[in-house]
Amino acid sequence: MNTSVDIGGVRLANPVMTASGTFGYGMEFDEVLNLNRLGGVVMKGLSLHPSKGNPPPRIAETSCGMLNAIGLENVGIDRFIKEKLPAMRPFSTKVFINIYGKTVEEYAAIAERSEGVEGIHGIEVNISCPNVSAGGLAFGVDPVAAADVVKAVRARTSLPVMVKLSPNVTDITEIARSVEGEGADSVSLINTLTGMGIDIHTRKPLLANVVGGLSGPAVKPVAIRMVYQVAKAVKIPVVGMGGIMTAEDAVEFLIAGATAVQVGTANFVYPDAAEKVVDGIEAFMKEKGISDVNDLIGSVDV
Repeated sequence: MNTSVDIGGVRLANPVMTASGTFGYGMEFDEVLNLNRLGGVVMKGLSLHPSKGNPPPRIAETSCGMLNAIGLENVGIDRFIKEKLPAMRPFSTKVFINIYGKTVEEYAAIAERSEGVEGIHGIEVNISCPNVSAGGLAFGVDPVAAADVVKAVRARTSLPVMVKLSPNVTDITEIARSVEGEGADSVSLINTLTGMGIDIHTRKPLLANVVGGLSGPAVKPVAIRMVYQVAKAVKIPVVGMGGIMTAEDAVEFLIAGATAVQVGTANFVYPDAAEKVVDGIEAFMKEKGISDVNDLIGSVDV
């Protein structure tokens, strides 16, 4: 039985990855699951310099999901390479760093510092960040700005580049095609939907940041639809995410057109969720007599 897939030049042992921001720097989960069972691990978002993120409260539960406004707290790319990455090198799972910046130059600089570093197999570029030079408009909502980021990153690294797409757009396929045109090796989607919650007793927002990102099972139908659309619009691999709690959820994304999936919010509920999804996909393939997981990809009958 073959479970391996290729994500823009990175060969994964199976199509299950963890989503950035939900799995720390990887080693936090070493005692609760077998990291070698995972196809890939995506590190929490890294910036050029350390970031403290937003003030608390930064996470709030919602119906069928959660809101978060962590603010991309992280140790910065240099400390990550020196202090966090070495512990992940002995594992066979592929490591992707997730990078973000406030300017195109910051994205490029992080990519350059990652070039040639042992243990980094790919870069996921988070374009759902405010563009300082464009008055705070997120890079990911404008096809030109998104393309500019990818072009700059592509020029500074030979590592496979995955671009994480925002769902908070009119036409996500337009953004996907724009980053593909500038050299993205794959795209991942969806990032969180913008949401808000209010405490009716205090009349204050649930998050100190007022608004945050909605994730979890509530967003899955939106994510499935966007993965389906993007997979038809581009030639590069698509990595699907958004509300994956079980192996059945993951298989649904594969059938919709995803080559791989990322498990995110489920990690907060069940720390071993990603490994259980791997087990479940294998069990599903055995039950259905499927010898190659790639036969599931894009097999939706419409």
